[in-house]
Amino acid sequence: MPQTTPRTTPEPVPSVEELEAQQRRLVFARFTHEDAWALGSLLVELARERQAPVAIDIHRAGQQLFHAALPGSTPDNDAWIARKRRVVERYGAPSYLVGARFRAKGTTFEESSRLDPDTYAAHGGSFPITVEGVGVVGAVTVSGLPQLQDHRFVVEALEVFLDRSAC
Repeated sequence: MPQTTPRTTPEPVPSVEELEAQQRRLVFARFTHEDAWALGSLLVELARERQAPVAIDIHRAGQQLFHAALPGSTPDNDAWIARKRRVVERYGAPSYLVGARFRAKGTTFEESSRLDPDTYAAHGGSFPITVEGVGVVGAVTVSGLPQLQDHRFVVEALEVFLDRSAC
């Protein structure tokens, strides 16, 4: 009798519209050095709880305000962070959303963006830090998980952080 392996259902992939709604919703009233520390610390706390082998980075206006590399992360994660962050800085949108927009057109970022894939990566995990009335001022980036999980991890932390800030 042949052996069967349990099937896992693939994670549902968010639509471009869902990703755009996340970006519109996850907006800061302000974003200070202290906010960067608190958000980065929250990401580290969540990653430790899950034993996630990630690197975490927060940049604002060209300055690195937070960085952490958890056990299991590698120098490659830092390179991915830089490439994903550059996509956010160039397009003003989450790196996963940028890639999804290209896929929705039947192509890929690598094939159609005309940007160097060694410098830019439209893979999930980098999300713009948008300040109300100002616009995109930076990016929070995670690398170490599959790209959709990196994206969801950042979104979850932003939701928690912004909910706490609203209180």
